[in-house]
Amino acid sequence: MKNPITNLQKVFDSRIRLGIMSALMVNDTLDFNALKELLGLTDGNLASHLKTLEQQKIIAVSKQFVGRKPSTTFKATELGKNLFRKHLVALEELINNQ
Repeated sequence: MKNPITNLQKVFDSRIRLGIMSALMVNDTLDFNALKELLGLTDGNLASHLKTLEQQKIIAVSKQFVGRKPSTTFKATELGKNLFRKHLVALEELINNQ
């Protein structure tokens, strides 16, 4: 029998990164403030988790100015979407095999 935990993705061990990806899977893009409000996080906490996801190429970051204000938006990459789906399937298998 295949061990379902082998398909769990370590990068999604954090509930915050799990929340970020969940939000980005159902929204094309979200800006920093929307993610912060949705997940109830501080700037620093959210920023550190976003950086981890960006370094792993799981999310893409876009920085621009809207008027005179900087705006940072995030979206899940194809790699990120595939890894997240794989992670969810592994979680379902783990739950269903208990």
